[in-house]
Amino acid sequence: MKVLGMISGTSHDGIDVAVVDFELVGSTLEGRVGHTASTPYPDALRSRLIAALPPAPTTLAEVCELDTLIGQTFAEAAAAAITAGGPVDLVVSHGQTVYHWVEGAHALGTLQIGQPAWIAERTGTPVLSDVRIRDITAGGHGAPLVSVLDGLLLGGREGGAGALNLGGISNMTVVRDGELYAYDLGPANALIDAVVTSRGLHPRGFDEDGKIAASGRVDARLLEVLLEEPYYRLAPPKSTGKELFHLAYVEQALATAGVRPSDADLVATLTELTVRTVGDGVRAAGVAALVVSGGGCRNPVIMDGLRGALPGVEVGPSDDLGAPADDKEAIAFALIGWLSAHGLPGTAPGGTGARGPRILGTLTPGSGPLALPAPVAEPPRSLVLSR
Repeated sequence: MKVLGMISGTSHDGIDVAVVDFELVGSTLEGRVGHTASTPYPDALRSRLIAALPPAPTTLAEVCELDTLIGQTFAEAAAAAITAGGPVDLVVSHGQTVYHWVEGAHALGTLQIGQPAWIAERTGTPVLSDVRIRDITAGGHGAPLVSVLDGLLLGGREGGAGALNLGGISNMTVVRDGELYAYDLGPANALIDAVVTSRGLHPRGFDEDGKIAASGRVDARLLEVLLEEPYYRLAPPKSTGKELFHLAYVEQALATAGVRPSDADLVATLTELTVRTVGDGVRAAGVAALVVSGGGCRNPVIMDGLRGALPGVEVGPSDDLGAPADDKEAIAFALIGWLSAHGLPGTAPGGTGARGPRILGTLTPGSGPLALPAPVAEPPRSLVLSR
């Protein structure tokens, strides 16, 4: 079964796609990764999206328009992927998260926009969407959903392993001795990107190759204030997002610290915040290896900082496991699509905190009758990816 996975993450910079051809061989699911790509949002659309995100006020009219415009952009990205990689049996669209409602350390709701009907209409292919909410209804956080992929990829590693994703928010899956748990650690690129964008430090809105951070020095007082954030001391499972970690959060921390660092020093300090919070989480997990994916793994300041903070831990990209670091989340959503289509849960309760595993998503039919493959009685025990 060939599945197209699509996601725009918390960095909201564009759409990542991955076509994966899955085949179940005994208890092992084999996935051949075909076409992958990343399509940036048009500048005007990205600006409107950023302007509508919390804590900014917005209107239902703007949400409706963004839902349509993002859905159309996803539809064009899906059509391009199908043209390049051939027909697919199912499209899985995560859409764009615009709000993740958490109170008292519990997720109560989540909203992803990007109307899937535009994808179904443009491609004629059924679309699985709205994949997080079912886990939340079962008491979970709806995140990190990539943990189901991590569990299948890393389950056999001796000494335990952590799978770290460095997107807007950092999240980690820990697999050790047959047990799995996962949670959001804190901001990875969210605060860095917010500062870079607001101060016009890079035309693409992020610290490319960590050059800005490398040119600055960490402000010890500001870092001390940032590390006082109560979220870091909550026990997993837990989830967070840009509802907490945004530009106004940085401005409040600056006011509390009573400092005015240079732009480079501010970016260096926020980068060190990512290194510290991730390092603390990995040390607490006690794993022997850390497999890293997401845009942050291309930032040498973060990666060098993690290697320095984690002596004795093997730190490397997820590419080594057949999941290219830039495409891993899109591959994960393709996997969720395969699981849902075969009547299998797409969650790992230890990863999200749900009462039990759940089959995920809402299906939008394509141009013909909706036909699903025969159900599979037992979920796969491992996943092998190849190109």
